[in-house]
This record gives sequence, structure tokens and C-alpha cells, in this order.
Amino acid sequence: MRKITIRLLTKIPTKYGTTGMILIAALFVYGILGSYFIMHLNIIDSIYYSIITMATVGYGDYTPHTGIQKIFATTLALSGVALLAYVFNIMLTSFQEKMSEYSKGARKMKAIEDMDDYYIICGLGRVGKVVFDELKKRKQNIIVIEKDEEICENIEEGDNIVKFHKDASEDNIISRLAGEKCNSVIVSTGDDVNNLFIVWTIRENNPDAWIVTRASRVENIPRLKKAGANKVVSPEIIGGQDMFFESAKPYLLRITVKHNVDQIYDEFKVINKYDCSLETIDYHIPGVETPLTREINVTRLADGKKYYNYLQTHDDQRHALDTLYKTTNNIHSHLILGKDKQSFEDLIKDLKKIEEVVGINLTNKEIAEITREN
Repeated sequence: MRKITIRLLTKIPTKYGTTGMILIAALFVYGILGSYFIMHLNIIDSIYYSIITMATVGYGDYTPHTGIQKIFATTLALSGVALLAYVFNIMLTSFQEKMSEYSKGARKMKAIEDMDDYYIICGLGRVGKVVFDELKKRKQNIIVIEKDEEICENIEEGDNIVKFHKDASEDNIISRLAGEKCNSVIVSTGDDVNNLFIVWTIRENNPDAWIVTRASRVENIPRLKKAGANKVVSPEIIGGQDMFFESAKPYLLRITVKHNVDQIYDEFKVINKYDCSLETIDYHIPGVETPLTREINVTRLADGKKYYNYLQTHDDQRHALDTLYKTTNNIHSHLILGKDKQSFEDLIKDLKKIEEVVGINLTNKEIAEITREN
């Protein structure tokens, strides 16, 4: 307890402590000069008289007689009382504030100890806020570390939300929390240097932690991975991909088909014939609205041929894909990028010759109904 008290008292705000010391020094100088010139005491007695008067001890061995001496003694005593009250108030207020902080910190750590698992978010800017909302919507336990006081104040704490107004790049709390119960650490500050340091700090103390970090600049992605991030997400890349797909919508076709593994290459030859590229494949599990999506981004016929030959020589991979096709009743959707409407019309005609076309630009809900019936 004594150590805690000393730590609290030594953390009195600098500006208040400095002001108090200046006022004490000024009043002491005033007391010495007044005692010397007004009370007509020697320098040693002037120091002595100033101290006992400021401290309101007043032993009575030096008594003011004239009016000016009484005024001086009164002002020195009242100023001493006021100054002592001021300094004492600063110390008491600081002590109470620090005790309150320690108490809040203890309650937060107790709440975290009671959690079975949790996610940590470092930085609640635009990206971090989206992650926070998604986790909150799913009723996950969340620990937020945010250095911006205004943002931190707007976070409402609850049974599954704990916030810390701290800089994760300067405080070691992140290392203490990123232990076994931490599902993931999301590092989402807007500064790649801060993100790099936070990732490095976490990885140094928690080799098994799962770390996902934001990269504001693409060229920093390798550095963040080297520092220990498991996943690096770049809003710049994601935003660019979203813009590409939005701009390409008039030239995107989603065609839902039904065929087996042996028809993969024949299908791709038709897609390539009309200078189209296969962007993604959605595998539709019967009755489930959200499909399993696989990115392809294939444009060259040679790539399609290479993949087909790979399946012919790797039985385990072919068996896995064949199992997936059977699970989905061979129904899946292709997102195809083409150059114009006529290409799509010709493409659909040729595909109908080699496989069953279930529908064009169907929604996931519509496809779910079809697979449920099948």
C-alpha cells in the first residue's frame, strides 16, 4: 500500500506541481524580504519568521507592532494558509483520480478474466469500427484499445465489451491480453509504423497469437508479415477490387450450371472461345443460401488445360473435387467477365450444348430454392 501511495503522489500533474512550487518560492521570498525590511530582522531570523508565519505556527517570539508590520504578517499568514490548501487540494485530487483509475483498471481486468474468450481491437478508426460492429452484432467478447479519448468515450462498455484508453504501441497491456483466451488481435490503426510495432510486440511475447493487421500502403504488406502478422488486409486493395467489380457489372455474367468433373475443361474451352475470363465459382450446397465461393481469375486456355491435367494425375484432388460436386448435386455458378452482351449470348448458347444451364443471374436465394427441390 505504501508503494502504491508513493507512486500516486509522484504522478501529480506536472503543470499543477510546478505552479505550486513557484507560488511557494515566491511567497517565501516575499516573507524573507518583508521580515528583513519591515520587521527589521536579520537574514536568519527573517527566514525563520517567514517559515513559522507561512505555516501559521506563530510562536510569538517576534510580534509585529506597527500597522505596516501587522499588515505584512497578516498577508503572509493568509497567503500561507491559502497556498497550503491549494497544494493539499492538488495532492488529494490527484490521489483520488489515480485511485479511481486503479479501481477501474482492476474491474476491467476482472471482467476480462471472467470471459471465456475474446477479440482485441487496436485502433477504432473507420476500419476498426466496422470490425467492432461486426463482432458486436455476433455477440462476441471484445476488448478495445484506443488512444483517442473522444472515440474511447463513445464506446459503451458492457458485460462483453471492455475498453482501454491507451496507446497500444506504447503500453504493454496488449502483450498481457494476447494470450490463450484471445481468439484474434485486430490491429487497425491508420499508421503502418504503429501497426508494425504493435504486431512485433505481440508476436515477441505471444508466438501463438493470431494477428490480423491493416496495411494502409500496399508496399508495407511484406514488412507486416515479416513482423509476425498472420493476415494483412489492405483497404486499398479491397477498395480497388470492389471498384473493379462495380465498374465491370455491365460485363459480368453469373451463370448457374449443372455438370460433372469430367466436363470442366470442355466448359472452359467455351468460355475462352469468346475471350471471357472465369472470375469465381460458387458451389451451392442444397438448401443453403450462402454458397462456397472460390476465386479463379483464369483467362488463358493453357491454364484450364493445366488444371484439367493436374486432376487426371492427382487422384486425391480429383476425389475431393468429385465429392464436392456430388454434395452440391453438380450445381454451381460461374461469375464470368466478358467484353459485350453479344459474347454472353453466344457463350450461353454453346454452354447449353454441353451442359445443363440452370439459370442466368439468379440470386443465392433463388438458387437455394432450386437446390432444395433437387
